[in-house]
Amino acid sequence: MFRSLRRALCAAAAALLLMLAGVGAQTVHADPADAGDRAGAGDRAAAAGAGYWHTSGRQMLDAAGQPVRIAGINWFGFETANYAPHGLWARDYKSMIDQMRSLGYNTIRLPYSDDLFKSGTVPNSIDFSGGKNADLQGLGSLQIMDRIVAYAGQGGLKVVLDRHRPDAAGQSALWYTSAVPESTWIANLKALATRYRGNSTVIGIDLHNEPHDPACWGCGDTTRDWRLAAQRAGNAVLSVNPELLIFVEGVQTFNGVSGWWGGNLMGVAQYPVQLDVPNRVVYSAHDYATSVAQQSWFSDPSFPANMPGIWDKYWGYIFKQNIAPVWVGEFGTTLQSTIDQKWLAALVSYLRPTSTYGADSISWTFWSWNPNSGDTGGILKDDWTTVDTVKDGYLASVKAPGFPSGGGDPGDPGDPGDPGGGTAACTAAYTVSSDWGGGFNAEVKVTNSGAVALKSWKVTWTWPGTQKVTSMWNASYTQSGSTVTAANADHNGALAVGGSASFGFGGAPGGGGAPAVSCTAT
Repeated sequence: MFRSLRRALCAAAAALLLMLAGVGAQTVHADPADAGDRAGAGDRAAAAGAGYWHTSGRQMLDAAGQPVRIAGINWFGFETANYAPHGLWARDYKSMIDQMRSLGYNTIRLPYSDDLFKSGTVPNSIDFSGGKNADLQGLGSLQIMDRIVAYAGQGGLKVVLDRHRPDAAGQSALWYTSAVPESTWIANLKALATRYRGNSTVIGIDLHNEPHDPACWGCGDTTRDWRLAAQRAGNAVLSVNPELLIFVEGVQTFNGVSGWWGGNLMGVAQYPVQLDVPNRVVYSAHDYATSVAQQSWFSDPSFPANMPGIWDKYWGYIFKQNIAPVWVGEFGTTLQSTIDQKWLAALVSYLRPTSTYGADSISWTFWSWNPNSGDTGGILKDDWTTVDTVKDGYLASVKAPGFPSGGGDPGDPGDPGDPGGGTAACTAAYTVSSDWGGGFNAEVKVTNSGAVALKSWKVTWTWPGTQKVTSMWNASYTQSGSTVTAANADHNGALAVGGSASFGFGGAPGGGGAPAVSCTAT
């Protein structure tokens, strides 16, 4: 609820910042996967996600039939009057995607509006100084999307495209408006499906963001029935790219029971979405905390113990009854109130920890990467670089492994090992992503350069100065003097031949440059 106001505030804030401060503007606000005790799971998990995906019951499966879990992040901006992801006024897009990966997010949800398809649309507010975003210069919005998809895929991330709005002006209750009729909506969905045909980095399309009253589910009125509209649009998408997943959000009200915009999937039990291509539907719910709006369940005396029952009623039953996969496409909070903290802890538990359930879990993309979301803030703080480690920490138990780079090869589910007894080996590349004098952020990418799958790795380097690690994510570390040794986390130690994993860290003071690193593998 009140989501159009939030989106409008975000766009207005970004535009104001850029007018005031130019391209250097800042914003105005604010155990993971070890697949369990299955023998050999570590080696297989490193390659899970290759190719296009499909569904089977409540799970999403990759091209080799391995279950996969989306554990991702929303990066908005294409749907606003900037016509490009936000934050490019502060950083290079590659460094942002690298940081997402280093934090353990494996999927990016990219909101967009139909304005991207208009000939007069020109992306703006991108900083090209100092070599930043150099390969985006002179490109249109869809071409920038191409570059983001390509780089995300190279790093082993998947992408879900989200038709967020009909235009940059704001959210719409229905999937069409007088200015953007249903025919335009469907034509543009088909254009995107065609554009990325054969590129399995783009696994699917979220057909329309947050349908709400007067949208209905199962009422039969073709001007309001979102379920019927989703079937029309989904079949149109699959007619040009039958490999894609079709993500279908809920509505606001079903049979007089209301909830979050897009968060009410109660109608699925009686009126499921039926597409011409089987095993392609993923249902998507949105769920928020009190920093977005108050709901009756937050003031229930039993809160937060009442929340699993609320989620069961609105969308969780779809997963629990093995009807279809469920993806919580948006959830977020500023975390400033105790209620919101309890809500997020309860929701993360409900999504099922990866260490216990592997990919037999509810998928998710957190709202948002951006700090300039008015009522939630983001994983990044207002400098567009520093990580909100408290907020990110809440998500640690439901993060999941990344996927094969380059979009994956459907015919190559991964190398289970070398029965000939080859040698384990790895290389490591150290990159400073930002340096502000008093401190810096860096990322290390570890690659299996040997002939056998790895079970674990560790990286060592020695700084020439007095730098100290202040925080590290996706690895554990020890530091003795100026020498640092970082070892893999539980979820990213297993690497197939040619596979890679990344970890990131903050350090102080700045100005350290990139030292030589060594990698040891087993």
